[in-house]
Parts: sequence; structure tokens; C-alpha cells
Amino acid sequence: MLFDGISVEPGESKNIRIKISETYTGDEIRMPIRVIRSKEPGPTVFITAAIHGDEINGTGIIHDFMFGDMVEILKGTLILVPVVNVFGFETHERYLPDRRDLNRSFPGSSQGSLASRMAKTLMKEVVSKCDYGIDLHSAAFQRTNFPNVRADLTSKVTRELALSFGAALIVDGKGPVGAFRREATKAGCPTIILEAGEPWKIEPSVLQIGVQGIRNTLIHLGMMEGERIEPPYQAVIRKSIWLRATVGGILKFHVTAGDFVEKDQPIATNYSILGKEQNTLICPQDGIILGIATLPAVKPGEPVVHVAFPNKRITDLRRKMKNAGGSDPLQKATRDLATNIDVVDHGSA
Repeated sequence: MLFDGISVEPGESKNIRIKISETYTGDEIRMPIRVIRSKEPGPTVFITAAIHGDEINGTGIIHDFMFGDMVEILKGTLILVPVVNVFGFETHERYLPDRRDLNRSFPGSSQGSLASRMAKTLMKEVVSKCDYGIDLHSAAFQRTNFPNVRADLTSKVTRELALSFGAALIVDGKGPVGAFRREATKAGCPTIILEAGEPWKIEPSVLQIGVQGIRNTLIHLGMMEGERIEPPYQAVIRKSIWLRATVGGILKFHVTAGDFVEKDQPIATNYSILGKEQNTLICPQDGIILGIATLPAVKPGEPVVHVAFPNKRITDLRRKMKNAGGSDPLQKATRDLATNIDVVDHGSA
């Protein structure tokens, strides 16, 4: 198996740097990867992170997975790419120097823009060699996401991959046009993504969920030994909405990412800059908070909370979560993400 001209034979593990571009002075810029091959034939799986250069939770997940127990696989090949967008990672930026979004530039072209050429290289050097893929993401700027897997559930293979990861919430969809997972799946490599946490951070509870999910998936594929760890519940999301600010002001939140919410429940109260209560956002129906703004200052129309509507009753999901106990990684994630925002009971501000 060749990577940028370097051979990795069965039973070998190698660190390789794939050329993706050049600097203004013509020096090569390379993307670091680790290739782990078993002596036994089997699936080839990639795990990528930091396609958006400021989303480094995924980088931390791959680090913990690589160095926690020194990865050994029973069969097949594992390709680990902790940083795809080297440009953005170096400057703590989401985008590339030309302001293009790499995750809207796939499958790419060798004659196109910087983003398009990088996308083409990733497809050629990694995706074309793989049977399955996991792409790790965090929320966009000034937001945080409750851990969830996103996948095209119309495909049986992709659906099984998404379920095997062990996330509580699975968001159904192919992904935006030009997105990495959409084009990788279209190219014959079923790919899922994990969305968890916020940018510019490596969060302990997100790391735990991510590493556990990778192990679950590789156990499902027969590439690692062990028992899969099941979440307290699993629900599919096919519909969600953003509740948006109606006036400018400062928010006091009444919920955080991962909270179960009921119809007519207060979500956030908007106060004027001088402390006068202006209005309260109300949940339109039972759901779960999938994402939430981490900046409490808002203008009209700006997103406040992302409410998802699962395919199962909220009362049943809440009961299963309660039965799991406070040490469950999902409950830890909910508590950790709540430290980023001001959460108070409605009417107590």
C-alpha cells in the first residue's frame, strides 16, 4: 500500500507526511498521517480530524486513541490523520488562507483552488484506499455541540457504521454539497462524522466519547478485540430547528447542550444591556438541545439553541439517561458543556 510514494507493508506501522501544498517560498507543506497495517487482511479505515483548522477536539481524540495503549489491530489497515487542514491548524483558523472552506471543496480538482487541490489529494491518498471513514468535528465559532454522529441512514452500510459508534444521537443526512463525508461516501467509502464540543478546545468528556466511539466501530468491524460499550439510549434525528434571537441583548440560558426539553419550556431569556427583561424563547415541542451558542450577546436573528426532535419519546429517553447514573460520559459531557455558558432557572435571574 503506497502513500505519497512510500510503501507500508502488512505488519508495519509508519508515520508519513503527505505533500498537500507549498509555501510562498516554495517549501513543501505536508500532512502528517500514521498508517497501521495488520498482517491479516481486512477493512481499511481512515480517521480524520481538523478539516476545519480550529476544530481540535478531533485531534485530541486521535492523540488519545494513538497513545493511550499503543494501537494494535487484529486485521486490516488503520489510517490516522490528526490534522487535515494544516494551514488552519497553524493559525487557529477554521478556513484556508484563501478563506475557502475545505469541507465544501470535495471531491476537489488537481487544477482548482488551494482548497480544491487539497481535497483532491486527500481523496486520492487516503479515501481511495479505504472501505470506511470517520471524520471528527466540533461546532462552529461561538457554539458548542452535544456529541452526535451524522450519517446518511438511507445506506445500510453507513447506518450500521453510525449505530456501531455508540453515540446517543444520530443525525440523518447526506451532508452539504462538497462536504468530505458526502463525497467520500459517494466515492464508495461509507463515512460518518462525530460532532462534539466547541472549537479551539480539547475537552476531556468529548475525548472519552470519541475514543470510545472509535473503539466501538473497530470492534464492530472485527479490527479490535473487546466488547462494544452501548450508550444509555440511541435515537435518530431527522428534524431540527434553530431558535433565534428576536431582539438584541444579553442572554440568560435555562438549558444547556444535551438537555431534554418539553413543549413550551423556557429556553433562554433576553435582557437589555441595562438589565431589563425583554423576552423569553420558548421550545415549540419536545426535543433535545443539540447545540447552543456560547456567546450570550446577540442581535436579532442570531442562533441561540439548536433543538433536535428525536424519533423516540423524550420521557423514555430521559428515564434511560437517569438510569445510567451520573458517571455516564454523556452526562459528564452535559455538565462540562454547561460550564461555558450562564445557565439559571427561569425567573431566578
